[in-house]
Amino acid sequence: MIQKLITVFVLITAFSITYAEMITVGPEHEERFHEILEELRCLVCQNQTLADSSSELANDLRVEVKEMLEKGATNKEIITFMSDRYGDFVLYKPPLKPRTILLWFGPFLLLIGGVLTALLIIRKRSKITVVDSLDEKAQQKLKDLLDDSDKNKD
Repeated sequence: MIQKLITVFVLITAFSITYAEMITVGPEHEERFHEILEELRCLVCQNQTLADSSSELANDLRVEVKEMLEKGATNKEIITFMSDRYGDFVLYKPPLKPRTILLWFGPFLLLIGGVLTALLIIRKRSKITVVDSLDEKAQQKLKDLLDDSDKNKD
């Protein structure tokens, strides 16, 4: 029983090698191949490049990139092809376009909005004091106590 488990474990480990290592590219295209894979996002993993992803779709896209490189396509042509086919989401650094403005500047707008909100809340709370919330009789009593404590210090 243990031998079967070990065999299954070894097989799973053997097949979990990343697909990027399994695809071989000629030495003349190797550097470009890896540059392109770092610029393209895995559509399944969403926060990994094609070089880092081990999904089947990422493997298919790596094969597509390899084939295009071997046919003589430039880096720009490959990236344009992928962008046209899958949208700007496939690009790890999407271009600044009207459709992607919120993607580029949204985090900064949220940060500025949060800071302004925090400042307004802090400013509003600093204006409200405990003395203001007391009635006139309690305010006078507090003032007398503070005056007495000042006299006792002298």
